[in-house]
Amino acid sequence: MSPTANFVRSALPVAVIGAGPSGLAAMRALSKQGLDFVGFEQHTEVGGLWNIGNPASTVYQSAHLISSKSTTEFTEFPMPEDTPDYPGHRHLQAYFRSYADHFGLRSFIRFGAAVTAAVRSDDDGVWTVSWEDAGGAESGRFSAVIVASGTLHTPAIPTLPGEFSGEIRHSASYKDPRELAGKRVLIVGAGNSGCDIAVDAVHHAAAVDISVRRGYYFIPKYIFGRPTDTLNQGKPMPRPLKQFFDTRLLRMFTGDPHRFGFPKPNYRIYESHPVVNSLILHHLGHGDLRVKGDIARLDGQTVHFRDGTSGDYDLILLATGYVLDYPFLDPSLLGWDGPSPSLYLNIFSRQAENLLVIGMVEASGLGWEGRFRQAELAAAYLAAQQQAPAAAGEFRQLLAGKSPDVTGGYRYLGLDRMSYYVNKDAYRAELDAHLDRLAAAGTAARSEVRP
Repeated sequence: MSPTANFVRSALPVAVIGAGPSGLAAMRALSKQGLDFVGFEQHTEVGGLWNIGNPASTVYQSAHLISSKSTTEFTEFPMPEDTPDYPGHRHLQAYFRSYADHFGLRSFIRFGAAVTAAVRSDDDGVWTVSWEDAGGAESGRFSAVIVASGTLHTPAIPTLPGEFSGEIRHSASYKDPRELAGKRVLIVGAGNSGCDIAVDAVHHAAAVDISVRRGYYFIPKYIFGRPTDTLNQGKPMPRPLKQFFDTRLLRMFTGDPHRFGFPKPNYRIYESHPVVNSLILHHLGHGDLRVKGDIARLDGQTVHFRDGTSGDYDLILLATGYVLDYPFLDPSLLGWDGPSPSLYLNIFSRQAENLLVIGMVEASGLGWEGRFRQAELAAAYLAAQQQAPAAAGEFRQLLAGKSPDVTGGYRYLGLDRMSYYVNKDAYRAELDAHLDRLAAAGTAARSEVRP
């Protein structure tokens, strides 16, 4: 789209798709700007995946935050003081309900409404959003669309050669460790979910193995009696020093995972998402489970691994992550020609004016406040289109270009899930700089029109 395209300056509301943490952040930011909006949530309550009663939730009973509450919470709405350091889904669901009520967001949300399509008119730039609810199919006109439907709802299912006569399921359907009782379980994938489920499984399953392709860095949740991610909350440490010191600190507290059977990582710490779980090393040390290599083939109930070993299992549980999925949008609107959409600062579509995504970002320590800062920038841009159109036009020219480097100098692995990974400090700095730039342009534009 041309950077000089006409902007929609009507009083039409903004459509926000999703009422999980990213959607609530978007609605709060829009309300602060005085913009009208309508939220769409296919379930009957806020909370997104953290609402375990939501049929679309991929959260399991034992799931807790892997970052501490102080680095995850919204700054303007801290969690209650009696919230544990690493709250589970019950605490978080209550928190999101309180957030929605405190800021008066609930009355703007259409619950039980599943968005089926969002299409922009080339004639007037207005978005038509279609949805289905208990009353049937409906549609409405909107000035902009903010997609905040999350990143962890469509399972990534690998192709496993051969035939398995037992059960294969993805961790997205896993809820309770009692489902594993008496079974010989093979967990595929050693990310945070895979390790959580492995720790669950050792207390219920007949036997537990975990299949891995590569090495990982395991970070304990507590160091020196404090949540680990609260130890370096001051000025960011330069990347080489942080990698040097944190690698050695982990050796002191978790040792070498290689001695428990994990491959040695072929990358430096923080170049892939670390596993915040040291309990799996505890159970490996006690012989409660075993690490196996990558799967070579399936044969009945036998799984053959690439290292030449094999094992018999009743259940293969795929903890293989998720793929991004926005089924209500034409992928071309997001510049989607790789594993993830190509958006300016992971927010702004270059192909479709006023199509924005909140929450399509991953970073250690970014928290929900990071998503709120995304939302603040998005809302400020939409408000500028009405209040300072010249500043909005100038900003749109910026959005048409290449995104700034937000890696912080880290060489992230070329994995699909890492394609939208950022360094939290570099990313927050760019969000703040863009907000300042937009505000300064608006002030200059307003001063030019004063008599």
